[in-house]
Amino acid sequence: MDERVREHAAVLVDWSARIETGDDVVVSVAEDAHELGVAVAEALGERGANVTTLYGSDELSRAYLKGAESEGRDFDDDPAVDRAIFETADAYLRIGGGRNTTATADVNRETRQAYAKARKGVREARMDTDWVSTVHPTRSLAQQAGMAYEEYQEFVYNAVLRDWEALAEEMAEMKAILDAGDEVRIVTERDEAPDTDVSMSIAGRTAVNSAASVAYDSHNLPSGEVFTAPYATEGEVFFDVPMTIDATRVRDVHLVFEDGEVVDFDAETGAEALASVLDTDPGARRLGELGIGMNRGIDRFTDSILFDEKMGDTVHLAVGRAYDACLPEGESGNDSAVHVDMITDVSERSRLEVDGELVQRDGTFRWEDGFDD
Repeated sequence: MDERVREHAAVLVDWSARIETGDDVVVSVAEDAHELGVAVAEALGERGANVTTLYGSDELSRAYLKGAESEGRDFDDDPAVDRAIFETADAYLRIGGGRNTTATADVNRETRQAYAKARKGVREARMDTDWVSTVHPTRSLAQQAGMAYEEYQEFVYNAVLRDWEALAEEMAEMKAILDAGDEVRIVTERDEAPDTDVSMSIAGRTAVNSAASVAYDSHNLPSGEVFTAPYATEGEVFFDVPMTIDATRVRDVHLVFEDGEVVDFDAETGAEALASVLDTDPGARRLGELGIGMNRGIDRFTDSILFDEKMGDTVHLAVGRAYDACLPEGESGNDSAVHVDMITDVSERSRLEVDGELVQRDGTFRWEDGFDD
């Protein structure tokens, strides 16, 4: 076994999930993530945790959904067995790495949407655990990223095997700025595409220093972003980083906000998939997240939101559900069955302001070398 696999497992179990002796841990392992699954199981055994394993297969999900679709059946709300698994778990570790990144592409979009709505209770129970999601570098993901397999392995481990304590200290500065701020404005200028000029309120919100650990209210490995839950959004934003939404390639998204809600939208490709997301429920047309990428170990776009949204020189906005960690106790944020991130490159001709003060220019933060150049 590649020693980096064991290092990945150790980061996941120790730094990210903070597993302790006696913890009940649910581990979901995708088809081609077996090697990392084995390393994680070994690490959990060494730490004295109790383990339940699930087979996280998109191909199995496709078969189930196609079968249900052929019979025209409805989905049971809140499946009791699935919900019970997570209600009794201390932690949930999801190890992605399937055989086909578009395995469910031929499932009717309405079927996928209905299934997601029906499982909202399961999703809530899962998110109440100390959950962490990561991926094992696989050939299908390498192909999606446009890389050789060995090249992609190097990319993944550069993003995952970081000095997370040092990065957490740097991101704490961005968190402090957002926590003290009332309004964020993002501006970018494009020669051959719509400009971005969008403002949003963050007053009363708490930013998350997403340092790849539940100790920081962070649930992705790799991570490396600071995010919060905005509201009262006004203006327009252009997302120039391609992405896959609902198994559909989406490119060059333009959203227009009024009174906090998307009132107009377009996309060069994948507009139908975008429309389906926005029509999921009322909360799907409002923002649930503003995220600022700060992981400079991620140096290219790979059509994987797990990596792309954490990349330095990017900002992302998500329509849909807001994370409770960003909200005052007892307050409900934007609620939706979806949470879909979209990314814009801010490495050139851009600025990010908090309460009118410049925090980032052309991808460089004001505490970094080169900001004053």
